[in-house]
Amino acid sequence: MSPTAPRRRRVPVRALAWAGAVAVPLAFLGLFFAWPVATLVARGFVADGALDLSGFAEVFSTPRTWRIIGLTLWQATLGTALSVLLGIPGAYVLYRCRFPGQRFWRAFVTVPFVLPTVVVGVAFRSLLVEGGPLGFLGLDESFAAIVLALVFFNYSVVVRTVGGLWERLDPRAEEAARALGATPWRAFRTVTLPALGPAVASAASLVFLFCATAFGVVLVLGGIRYGTIETEIWIQTTQFLDLRTAAVLSVVQLVVVAGALTVANRARTRRERALNLSSAERSARPLRPFGADALPLAVTVVVVGGLIALPIGNLLVRSLRTPAGWSLDNYRNLGTTGGRNALSVTVWEAAGNSLRTAAVATVLAIVVGGLVALVVSRRPRARAGRRAITLLDSVFMLPLGVSAVTVGFGFLITLDRPLGIDWDLRTSGLLVPIAQAVVAVPLVVRTVLPVLRAIDPRLREAAATLGASPGRVLATVDGPLAVRSLGLAVGFAFAVSLGEFGATSFLARPDTATLPVVIFRLIGRPGVENYGMALAASVVLAALTATVMLLAERLRGDRPGGAGEF
Repeated sequence: MSPTAPRRRRVPVRALAWAGAVAVPLAFLGLFFAWPVATLVARGFVADGALDLSGFAEVFSTPRTWRIIGLTLWQATLGTALSVLLGIPGAYVLYRCRFPGQRFWRAFVTVPFVLPTVVVGVAFRSLLVEGGPLGFLGLDESFAAIVLALVFFNYSVVVRTVGGLWERLDPRAEEAARALGATPWRAFRTVTLPALGPAVASAASLVFLFCATAFGVVLVLGGIRYGTIETEIWIQTTQFLDLRTAAVLSVVQLVVVAGALTVANRARTRRERALNLSSAERSARPLRPFGADALPLAVTVVVVGGLIALPIGNLLVRSLRTPAGWSLDNYRNLGTTGGRNALSVTVWEAAGNSLRTAAVATVLAIVVGGLVALVVSRRPRARAGRRAITLLDSVFMLPLGVSAVTVGFGFLITLDRPLGIDWDLRTSGLLVPIAQAVVAVPLVVRTVLPVLRAIDPRLREAAATLGASPGRVLATVDGPLAVRSLGLAVGFAFAVSLGEFGATSFLARPDTATLPVVIFRLIGRPGVENYGMALAASVVLAALTATVMLLAERLRGDRPGGAGEF
């Protein structure tokens, strides 16, 4: 037998393995994202069996549409600007400096990002409502409240993305500028900030994407008065069944998302190059609270204490207040269906539903997202291969920006007989986990991908030269280096699935309602008892997500890229 025969047999097997790694995620995305979304949008543009694009002229001829688009872009711009301005000092303190309890505070500022949007809305509402600690400001149901909640939600995106690069920048360039007489501010502005540019641009584009597609926060804090494209799609779909308007707005949202993703991808590429060129050793130094670090430390303390800790703390305090005084009655009531039987299940039953659903969704997201990250992390020599990798990466980011309402409603009209199979998925318990997994997959990719891309390809080549099969290379080279980021990815996927509201509100049956759905229903029901239960249920959900993230943060790697994108 020719010595080259085993090699000839291995090549097709390897090609088939990589084809399967690409085909499985594409099939999942195509069946459970592209098909439902495309079907729903197409129904809005088809009348009497013919293509009808007159909906664009009708929708854009109304002042309401332009007001909604303007509010969406304005809230996203303000939310992004404030998040970046406040997040850069936080990135410096938490990643460039060294102090006791640093790991805890890094995890703490990450918790808001994975908190359910309904919980964030309830937390700010309880803070700003008349009788609340900040009720005297008159910000309840205001545009400012929405922007502040968006900054609360996205602050950690800037801190983690910018901080992940900042902690590995070579400090000698800034030290040289200082030695030549530059002030600390001038050295930062002329040396450090340009080096951080890719990370800042990447974080800003992602925050803009999240702010422009916010749903639960806007729905709870702004209602119809400060509607956005996302909430308008929900209103037109659920209340008016106007699929034409919803389809037009979905296309508008896709344009915004595509623009944000384009900027994010380019910035992320520049950021990865910067990480490759930077020192792999941590350059953190002790924090100096009374020196040059005083200003960023003061800003970080105010933001963490006033913008993050205060809403969460107030939510806990308000959940312990009842008309009869301080007690645990609101928590005792979680075992009931609320005043006037507001719910079909108790809050504890909903919590069980959430945990079971999130567990299934996490498994799906890790499998699909892990395969995507594995494929996208490769660096083909051919230009066409590199373009295909970039396209695949961008495609799997789309679920972050497409309306969850569109996805959920699309599920209802397409998955009665998927691919002709005689199985109505709409009545299956898998429908909600699948919808949540679609949302969680991009976060898994963004968490695992930087670690895989940071692996020196020569390690894989050396293992292959020594006779290791592709599977063994994956297990012995990629696996040990990526396992900690995979732990963090599990945490993100589980926490995000716990708090997913947009698609779940469409798909969850009354007897399988999840915690975010139950909280929203309690808010919409009159009565002090129901509102108190909503506060207590929000605390329970916040505690669950915080616990998940604290555990996941302990698994985070400290090597380059170990923090992931978020």
